Amino acid sequence: MERLEWTEVGTLRATLEIDRKISNSLIKQKIHFYRDSRRIDFETYVDWKQHQHLLKVHFPLNVHTDEATFDIQFGNVTRKVHTNTSWDVARFESCGQKWADLSEGHYGVSLLNDCKYGHSVKDGNLALTLIKSGIEPNPMSDYEEHYFTYALYPHAGNWRDGGTVQEAYKLNQPAYAVKGGVPGSESSLISVDKNNVIIETIKEGEDGSDIIVRMYECDNALTKAHVSLGIKASSITECNLIEEEIAPVDFNGHGFDIEIKPYEIKTYKIKL
Repeated sequence: MERLEWTEVGTLRATLEIDRKISNSLIKQKIHFYRDSRRIDFETYVDWKQHQHLLKVHFPLNVHTDEATFDIQFGNVTRKVHTNTSWDVARFESCGQKWADLSEGHYGVSLLNDCKYGHSVKDGNLALTLIKSGIEPNPMSDYEEHYFTYALYPHAGNWRDGGTVQEAYKLNQPAYAVKGGVPGSESSLISVDKNNVIIETIKEGEDGSDIIVRMYECDNALTKAHVSLGIKASSITECNLIEEEIAPVDFNGHGFDIEIKPYEIKTYKIKL
């Protein structure tokens, strides 16, 4: 270890900086601890000069469970954490897009990331692959500078109770602060009143004339929800993933009601 220093001790956040030298490679981290959040962020810079070396981070957890949950696009999957069968042995690493979680009865820990997707779990040891540095087909693979952030997020209950999905989105799409506004006031282009319904995409329609809103259910639960609009719409139409219209949607000036099935993806076309 080259350096260990507290560089920020404020009322909202404290930051511990660590510099490590591994062979010819340099790893620099800013570990952020927040006053009002359980999340611990590991903001990382790596100047990697190794070939065929695997860089991983491990978190040995005191969590009793036989399966872990991993984020996938528009949902999540579970995987066993033991190696009782040859299938379990072969599944030594599992893909998780924004998070992986280990939870027991009343407590759990999620590992969030903003660009690293290879997770391994053995018993209570939750790990994330950071750099692989293979040599095929590119002999210089990963031989460069890397910037990424991962975060440890302990929570009460399971990942649903702890709001892991929402916390992972906060890490991947952080809020931007701008000067102005009135304290206490709020507004939103589009919002939904159920936490398990995630507004995943707001974009311009492929024809350039409409707003496309795509959402999904993340808790494996049939849900009735209300979508609120901060814009005035002339019509709202449910459509499929390639934006072909399916059916008109009843709405008022403030939004519309939906019923969404477990893990279902809903897409709406809003004409202004």
